Amino acid sequence: MAFETVLDARAALGECPVWSIREEVLWWVDIEAPSLNRFDPEAGVNTAIPMDENIGCIGLRDGGGFIAGLRSGLWLLDEDGSKRAPIANPQEDTTVSRFNDGRVDPWGRFWAGTIHEPRDRPAAALYRVDTDLSCHRIAGGIKVSNGVAFAPDRRTAYHADTPAHVIYRYLVDPASGEIGERSVFRRFPEGQGRPDGAAVDAEGCYWSALYDGGRVVRLSPEGELLAEYPVPARCPTMCAFGGSDLKTLYVTSARHGRPADELAEWPQSGNLFAMRADVAGQPEPLFAG
Repeated sequence: MAFETVLDARAALGECPVWSIREEVLWWVDIEAPSLNRFDPEAGVNTAIPMDENIGCIGLRDGGGFIAGLRSGLWLLDEDGSKRAPIANPQEDTTVSRFNDGRVDPWGRFWAGTIHEPRDRPAAALYRVDTDLSCHRIAGGIKVSNGVAFAPDRRTAYHADTPAHVIYRYLVDPASGEIGERSVFRRFPEGQGRPDGAAVDAEGCYWSALYDGGRVVRLSPEGELLAEYPVPARCPTMCAFGGSDLKTLYVTSARHGRPADELAEWPQSGNLFAMRADVAGQPEPLFAG
């Protein structure tokens, strides 16, 4: 199994791939372009929808369109990416903060976290949008929110703080979406990559893209390293399972702000990659709000 380029995107900061079972396409974002993208793997065609501000994450909405985390806050978007209605803007200062990684949970709620761009203090947070469109701050004390994913047991949530090199685990109350105290799921040594976006497969294993680590790792439900898969980019950003059998693992990547010598060594940086996996992923839930 090996990752190969399926789209020569050269994205500045590719992120948040989400497989649509309805359409059999992969939606993803380029945070810095900024753009919302629709990739049809059968046709090999990508359609980029320009956005008027940074777009960090999306979730597919049951009623059509998207829920999204933008620099200015959380929004409902139409199917063409246009803004339908604002939900909330819980950030103190959007000049140094924007929404980053996010995902719909198994009960149809949307979890999205922010990034504190100076990275000089843990000023970012993780939020949950319920189906009534109310927004709740559920975790803080982080610098860059990433890696939101949910286990098949429907009781466990994961969340990473990328600069801290750590992935956390929480128990989730299914009825309310409230979380318990966090515990460390996996901590990575300095210099070996930082945990960015992630996905959980049908066996409950957590796949994490290691930014600045050039690989995706598969971790057991106990946090043990099971396998490592090189990516032809120094900075993979997030992975997602797709395809008709959910056994195609996609991963986005970044080239924004990377040094010239690195881009010369890793010329495919910013591309969209895919690999056939031995295990299927989980279908992405739809936002029920």
